[in-house]
Amino acid sequence: MAKGNINVSVENIFPLIKKFLYSDHEIFLRELVSNATDATLKLKHLTNIGEAKVEYGNPMIEIKIDKENKTLHIIDQGIGMTEEEVQKYINEVAFSGAEDFISKHKDAEKEGIIGHFGLGFYSSFMVADKVEIITKSYTDTPAVRWSCDGSPQFDLGPSDKTDRGTEIILHIAEDSVEFLEEYKIRELLLKYNRFMPVPIKFGTKEETLPLPEGADKDAKPEKVTVDNIINNPNPAWTKSPSELKDEDYKAFYHELYPMQFDEPLFYIHLNVDYPFHLTGILFFPKLGNNINIEKDKIQLYQNQVFVTDEVKGIVPDFLMLLRGVIDSPDIPLNVSRSYLQADGAVKKISSYITKKVADKMVSLMNENREDYEKKWNDIKVVIEYGMISEDKFFEKSDKFALYPTVDGVYYTFDELKDKIKNNQTDKEGKLVILYASNINEQDQYIQTAKSKGYEVLLLDSPIVPHLIQKLETSKENISFVRVDADHINNLIKKEEETTSILSEDEKETLKKELEETIDSKTYTIALENLGRDDAPFMLTQPEFMRRMKDMQQTGGGMYGMMGNFPEMYNLVVNTNSPLASEILSKEDKTDKAQIIKQALDLAKLSQNILKGKDLTDFIKRSFEMIK
Repeated sequence: MAKGNINVSVENIFPLIKKFLYSDHEIFLRELVSNATDATLKLKHLTNIGEAKVEYGNPMIEIKIDKENKTLHIIDQGIGMTEEEVQKYINEVAFSGAEDFISKHKDAEKEGIIGHFGLGFYSSFMVADKVEIITKSYTDTPAVRWSCDGSPQFDLGPSDKTDRGTEIILHIAEDSVEFLEEYKIRELLLKYNRFMPVPIKFGTKEETLPLPEGADKDAKPEKVTVDNIINNPNPAWTKSPSELKDEDYKAFYHELYPMQFDEPLFYIHLNVDYPFHLTGILFFPKLGNNINIEKDKIQLYQNQVFVTDEVKGIVPDFLMLLRGVIDSPDIPLNVSRSYLQADGAVKKISSYITKKVADKMVSLMNENREDYEKKWNDIKVVIEYGMISEDKFFEKSDKFALYPTVDGVYYTFDELKDKIKNNQTDKEGKLVILYASNINEQDQYIQTAKSKGYEVLLLDSPIVPHLIQKLETSKENISFVRVDADHINNLIKKEEETTSILSEDEKETLKKELEETIDSKTYTIALENLGRDDAPFMLTQPEFMRRMKDMQQTGGGMYGMMGNFPEMYNLVVNTNSPLASEILSKEDKTDKAQIIKQALDLAKLSQNILKGKDLTDFIKRSFEMIK
C-alpha cells in the first residue's frame, strides 16, 4: 500500500474547490458521469484504430445508491487506469487525462471526448468526505484502489477488480445526504446527462413482453426486469437532417420540453464544421405577443453534456425567445463549465445562428407562403425583435418580414410600397404608412381611412414602436402614422383643401365657447374644415407623444421620462358638421355646455377612454336628453 501527498500547489485544494470553483454542488454528478463517458469513448477510439486489442462490446455507465453504507457509485466499462495513470491523472491535479489523451490522439476529438478540466473529478469532494477509485486498465496491468478523505493525503494499493473500467465510490457527507435519494439522482441525471452518448443505467424497470403470434387468447404476457436506461444516447441533433422526418423533430421537441403540449411551428437544424464545430436544433414555438423568455429556454450542451440554459452571448438576444438545443465543443467555459467566457468564437457562433435563422425564414416564405402567413402572428415578435436588434438580420428581413392589413392581407415591405405609393404619398412626396394597433378600439378611424381607399396595417406586437423607428430611419422617405393620430386629411395631406361653411368670426366664437367648457390641460382644440359627413368631434393623440410613451412601456431607455407626461389629446372639431352650427345657434349657455360635453364624451367613448365619474355623468346626461 502506497501513501503520498496529492501534488497541489496549495495546502489544501478541497476548500477552494468547494468555495470558488463550483457554483452549484449538484454538478459533481455531471462531472463524474462526463469522466465515465470520456473513458468509454476513449476505449472506443483506441479499438477503432487498433491500438486496444480488446472487445469494445456495448458498454454502459451505471449509477448505484447504497443507502445503508451512505455511498454513491459511478461505474463505467471504459479505458480504466493503471497505477501510473492514477498517479498522473488523479494525484497530479495540474494534468488532465482528457487533455493529454487528445494531444496524443488529435482525431479523438471527433469521438466527442469532453474532459477538458482536470479538476472535474475533485468536484466529488463537495458532497463526499471520502472518495474511492477502483480501476482496471484495458491492458493486462493489475487493478488498483485509490482513496482520499479530503486531505492532501491519499492511499493507493492493489485491488481484486477483474473487469476493465472504473468505479468511483463517494462516501456521502452528512450535509449532502440528499444525494442518496433516488429522486434526486434521477433529477440530476435527467438534467445534465439526458443526452450523453453512452447509455446510463439507473436501477431496473419492469417491461411487458408482447405475446408471440398464435398465442392462446387466455395467455398472459410475460413481465421481465430490464436495465433502466435513463438517457437517450442518440438525440436528434446528433443525426443528419436527411435521417429525420417532421415527426422526429416534433418528438424531440416534446422530449426536451415534456410539459409543452403545443407543436412547434418551425425548426432549424444547425450543423457547421468550420470555422467552429456546432450542431443543434432550434424550434419556433407559438408565441403570439408573448415575450416571456423565462420558460423552456434554449439548452446549451458541450458534446451532449448539459452546461446551462443561460445562453446569452451565444444566442442573439432575439432568438432567446426560441427553444431547442445548441451543442458545441468550441464554446469556452470556465473550470466549472457553468459560465461562458468572452471569446471571439462566441461572436462567430452568434453570427452564424443569426444567418441560419434568416436563411430559414427566406426558404419557408418561398416554399409555402400561405402556410407562412398563417403562422406569422405566432412568430412576428421574434422576427420584429431581430429586425430591431441585429443589423444583418434586418438587411435580409425584406424577404420574409410581413406587414398584415386590418383585412388580413399580408405584404412584404416592397409589395406594400408598390400597393400604396400612388394613393398614400402626401403633397411633400413622402409615403405615409397607416397602421392600427387595435381593430376594435380604432374602428372609426380605420373605416374613415378605408373610405378614402387607404390601406391600414395591423401592427399590434408590444415592440412595434421600436420597429417603426428602425424602419423610418433605415428606409428613405417613409413615415408610419397610427390611424387615430389625427384626422385622416392631416395624416396624408393632399393639395386640395375643403372650404368651411363658417366665417372666420364664427370660427373664433366657436373656439372660445369650446374652451370655456373643455379642460385645456388635457385637450388642445383644433378646428378643421372637414366633410359634412365626417365626425363632428374627434379625439386624436399626436403620433410622436403616443409613440414615445409606448416605447417607454416596452423599455425605451432614453424615452423613459415620457411615461411621466400627462395624457394629452387633440380635439378635432369639424366646422362643417351640423353640430358645430347647432352649438353656435344655441343661446342658452347651459344647453350649449351640455351639447359640448355630450359630444366630447362620445368622442372619448370612441377612444375607450370614457371611464369612472365621467362615464357615470355621461349616462345620466344621455337619459335626461331623451326624456
